[in-house]
Amino acid sequence: MRLDLFLKASRVCPRRTVAQKLCDAGLVSLNGVPAKSAHPIKSGDEISIRRRDKISTLKVLSVPSERQTAKHEAGSLYEMVNEEELSDELR
Repeated sequence: MRLDLFLKASRVCPRRTVAQKLCDAGLVSLNGVPAKSAHPIKSGDEISIRRRDKISTLKVLSVPSERQTAKHEAGSLYEMVNEEELSDELR
């Protein structure tokens, strides 16, 4: 599954286009390397997303077989590893 589709299916991003824009801006990294939105993901990968005031790191637990996932299943696709606030200098 593509990175942008996973971010949408897991409800980390509200829409696929939002996930694509984050990737295109270089704000998403996969296993420590900036990733394109079409990059394939697998279980065990670490995704870091930089947003306005924080960096969220999550670990992929499972990849859904379908593009649509139920709301109650979305949270079981990943595990939040770390979430850190950025200082004012890095924003």
